[in-house]
Amino acid sequence: MSEQTLKRVDLIFGEYSNIKYKVLADTLKRSNDEILKDLLDSGLRGRGGAGFPTAMKWKFTAESPCDERFVICNADEGEPGTFKDREILLRVPRKVFSGMAICGKVIGAKRGFMYLRGEYRFMIPDLMKELEIYHEHAQKLGHDFKIEIRLGSGAYICGEESALFESMEGGRGEPRNKPPYPTTSGFMKKPTVINNVETFVNVMMIMRLGPEQYKKLGTTDSRGSKVFSVSGDTPIPGIYELELGMPLDRFVDEFGDGDTKAVQVGGASGFCVPRKKFKETVIGFEGVPTGGSMMIFNSSRSMYNVLHNYLEFFEEESCGQCTPCRVGCQQLRKGIVAVKKGEKKANYLDQLMKLSESMKITAKCGLGQSVANSFSSIVNNFKEEMIY
Repeated sequence: MSEQTLKRVDLIFGEYSNIKYKVLADTLKRSNDEILKDLLDSGLRGRGGAGFPTAMKWKFTAESPCDERFVICNADEGEPGTFKDREILLRVPRKVFSGMAICGKVIGAKRGFMYLRGEYRFMIPDLMKELEIYHEHAQKLGHDFKIEIRLGSGAYICGEESALFESMEGGRGEPRNKPPYPTTSGFMKKPTVINNVETFVNVMMIMRLGPEQYKKLGTTDSRGSKVFSVSGDTPIPGIYELELGMPLDRFVDEFGDGDTKAVQVGGASGFCVPRKKFKETVIGFEGVPTGGSMMIFNSSRSMYNVLHNYLEFFEEESCGQCTPCRVGCQQLRKGIVAVKKGEKKANYLDQLMKLSESMKITAKCGLGQSVANSFSSIVNNFKEEMIY
């Protein structure tokens, strides 16, 4: 991590060439092994929040025996407080399509799909124009890889990869059991690479700069930069690209309003960090990872209201397939209301904490499993606001 931790970085949105698709053209001349080695050496991990090593995901998919493979860009940006993929798609869709095309080469896929959030329908005309340009260049380069755009229907659960596959196949957006994993059984039950919008752009940056230059940003465990959606009680809300591995206290110094009491890192499914832990908290895979959302709350905010809003959201967006999530979200919301009204004693929060931890273990997918993140971090750090 450099001393200039919060220096604005301009890799994602900066132009890399006056010649359209030049980096793609140069990369397509390289061998698949060379490309995978660069990705592995770069330390790139998925930018959707889970952080799985990108090179390994591509390698496993390429090695899965099958006559057909797919590449999917997950652009179903539904996490509350996250709006960075929208900005990337509006400003540099070329880099996203190029990253998908490189993935197609490496894994031997001929078809790719961008699953676009339903509320981003307004982007389709501009995306289709860029897609037409991409297909013209791909044809000239002799790269047989077609990309289509599929529109989501506004369901938060479809951001989960297997529910996304079900939606694309025309079914109800419900998560599948794992294993098998997408690298062996994804879209249409075929080996599939599914990566976040920002991950594909980072692939382009690595192909352009090389892994050694790319690794100059970030830390050993969190290589490169990250695009953050900054919102809440901040005088400068918006989209910012910063190095990964930054201390949260320096982030607050830069973006807070001077009275920040908590930062919700990673959206509703992420962790709430209180003021007393700002200095010890690192934003990265070695600390608190995030898909990009950074919501800042000052002393005027009720953390009870914040948590109540999150639980209402989860209750509404649960697909209802598994009992831990379907019933658990409902009971957590009802429980904190009962404590706040005095209908339950304060120690009832301990039972609710056990329920949230059970959900983390027993829920079928990431929605139910991640409810405990915000619930436990808010209740533990702001218990007095849950009671009085």
